[in-house]
Amino acid sequence: MFDIDRVRADFPILNRQVHGQSLVYFDNAATSQKPQCVIDAISHYYDHYNSNVHRGVHTLSGEATDAYEGARVRIGSWFGITEPERIILLRGATEALNLVANCLASELSAGDVVLVGETEHHANIVPWQQLAQRIGIQVQPIPVDDTGQLSLEAARALCASHPVKVIAVGHVSNAIGAVNDAQGFIDLAKSVGAYSVIDGAQAAPHLRVDCHALDADFYALSAHKCCGPTGIGVLFGRRELLEALPPWQGGGDMIDRVSFSGTTYNALPWKFEAGTPNIADTIGFATALDYLESIDFDGAMAWEDQLHRSLISGMEARPEIEVLGHPAHWVSVCSFNVKGAHPTDVGTLMDQLGVAVRTGHHCAMPTMEHFGLPGTVRASLAFYNTPEEIERFFQALDRVIGMLST
Repeated sequence: MFDIDRVRADFPILNRQVHGQSLVYFDNAATSQKPQCVIDAISHYYDHYNSNVHRGVHTLSGEATDAYEGARVRIGSWFGITEPERIILLRGATEALNLVANCLASELSAGDVVLVGETEHHANIVPWQQLAQRIGIQVQPIPVDDTGQLSLEAARALCASHPVKVIAVGHVSNAIGAVNDAQGFIDLAKSVGAYSVIDGAQAAPHLRVDCHALDADFYALSAHKCCGPTGIGVLFGRRELLEALPPWQGGGDMIDRVSFSGTTYNALPWKFEAGTPNIADTIGFATALDYLESIDFDGAMAWEDQLHRSLISGMEARPEIEVLGHPAHWVSVCSFNVKGAHPTDVGTLMDQLGVAVRTGHHCAMPTMEHFGLPGTVRASLAFYNTPEEIERFFQALDRVIGMLST
């Protein structure tokens, strides 16, 4: 059985008080909390072998390089990728998606169509819009249905009538929690000769993501959703594409030789890793994934799924609550509004009662526009949450409903 008491003991922040109340942290879609082992791993790097990597001949540099490159291999292995050259370490999913869009600019022409899911995070919309302004591509939204799911059938129809060259979708919606048919969109892209770009930032914390099996051209994710530190993420790319595409940024490890007569670039994966890397947090990311393995990740996800079902059931039992979407397969997230109340007011009052939730558009303005909403309150769970916290959440929410209805 999943040992929730042991797991919660690993997260020191869960013991703190907020406004005189025990913290209930339901903002995990924004960032997850970190176990002590991750905090210790980052501290240990700075305490014992802080040094730059790759070019130093002294002991500390060698130790740092071994730890950093070892972390790369461990990160890739967790997501089914065993070739280090396909594992590009970056600041997060946002930088990864910007890198893909800017590098693919060399392969796109005016009039080419990029299909982007209507429920995407802004990080998977804006880079393509910037490319449209630069080279004249067209960005077309893939419609979302009333349940919150992206329509694969609509995407097929768009491919039949447009010169589609890229299909960019989120594996899991950060605003709704819908698990989209990533494999279906990847297969569709292959069938029409388009590139597939998957934003896996919200999928990685809640699903067994096997990037080798999915076989997308590009798959991006962030560490800080997966109990890892902020400022580090990864892009998994198809090797032949990474070799063919030009680098995005210049300097540091991405070069082989620099001369005013010409510059040559480093081999993969360093070709796309300009500048001093985030060494400590890469080590922390690998430690976080080791931790998820140690606690029985599948058992943790089953526990989280039970909590999510309980949360949704309680929401739907309250007539004052409107839940955003109800997909056939969703994880972790429940976006909702209290009828007649502004989301910010609800979130502020919940905080006074010790419950942390997110309010606003969740970097998914087109999603809110589709459903005709200015924003929502978003409660999002992790495996370290408990049924008692669900009960605390509803006690607080009922009090807030009472305050705002008077």
